[in-house]
Amino acid sequence: MSLQQNIMTALKEAMKAKDQTALTALRAVKSAILLAQTESGAQSELTEEQELKMLQKLVKQRKDSAAIYLAQNREDLAAPELAEAEIISQFLPEAMSEEAIADVVVATIKKVGAEGMKDMGKVMGIVSQELAGKADGKTISNIVKQKLS
Repeated sequence: MSLQQNIMTALKEAMKAKDQTALTALRAVKSAILLAQTESGAQSELTEEQELKMLQKLVKQRKDSAAIYLAQNREDLAAPELAEAEIISQFLPEAMSEEAIADVVVATIKKVGAEGMKDMGKVMGIVSQELAGKADGKTISNIVKQKLS
């Protein structure tokens, strides 16, 4: 079943349950899918990679908003953002642990022959491609910095 079908099913369930937070989050995903499909030069169906990037972007937006709200002591605004991020995250594949990411980073460093921070771009490019959809870019970046320094 495609992401769009999964979202529609979850949307119907949220409507029946009268869950406003889930409705808001799922409608945002549906809207993003429709926008991506109607972009100029876009195909009618999104690839799985495009879907994953879109979902990750939506989750990141909500987490960033929540962080800003929490910094301003606005827990009343941060809570719905975090709840929406959690709902959208259900459609993402299981995230890799930091240890598993570190193993991939170390293997890539050995393969490329990286010798310091000057080679960070090479390592990041390969690791980011390999772990697309499985790991957050910020986490990958932190681990690469730690291993190269």
